[in-house]
Amino acid sequence: MAEATHAEGGFPVDPMHQFEVHAIVPIKLGELDLSFTNASLWMVISALAVLLFLGLSIRGRALVPGRMQSMAEMSYEMIANMVRDNVGQEGRKYFPFIFSLFMFLLFGNLLGLIPGSFTFTSHIIVTFALAIVIFLAVTAIGVARHGTKFLGLFFPHGAPLWTAVILVPIELISYLSRPISLSVRLFANMMAGHILLKVFTGFILLTGFIGVIPLTVLVGITALEFLVAVLQAYIFTILTCVYLNDAIHLH
Repeated sequence: MAEATHAEGGFPVDPMHQFEVHAIVPIKLGELDLSFTNASLWMVISALAVLLFLGLSIRGRALVPGRMQSMAEMSYEMIANMVRDNVGQEGRKYFPFIFSLFMFLLFGNLLGLIPGSFTFTSHIIVTFALAIVIFLAVTAIGVARHGTKFLGLFFPHGAPLWTAVILVPIELISYLSRPISLSVRLFANMMAGHILLKVFTGFILLTGFIGVIPLTVLVGITALEFLVAVLQAYIFTILTCVYLNDAIHLH
């Protein structure tokens, strides 16, 4: 289909084709589709890549760390500081989850930049699933720690009682929208960046040898996408810490 479009003078690249999910190992239980897809494959690859990276990084445990050990230690220190600064000492018990979340998203974003790979973080179903798990877990932690006092999160301390009619619905809607905003931010940024990459790749194919400017822009966008991949994993993780802090301290 793409070749036919190109032959007719159309755009040579389909920017949306890279987001198609297809089954690698079809698995169906009645009407339930549990197929192992390309998205599932790259999630597994990302998880294994994190384990391999951390395993190789700490294997030597050199007093003077090499590049890989330094990157692993920097990642560890960055997330440890993030948890301490945003959640406090009580957040230390949640550090393993938050660190795992950051590394999983980081490697998922970065591996998605490899030509021919699949960026699972560019799918709203994946990012929303992560966001809703975090939302439910944080809510459960807040209720378990504070009981009915957790409802105080929806009414700022010291506000006049008559403002509850206005403030409570606003705070409740804001709280319930957290998994939506958290998931859409990551999904939208990753999807938009990959579409841009495909579009400028198409410009290069259209212009042939004259495509010096599109090629230069493509290199720049690729570098920007690398930055966005790291930044979006960081933002997703730090917002998780902020939500956790709210649940623990009722701020």
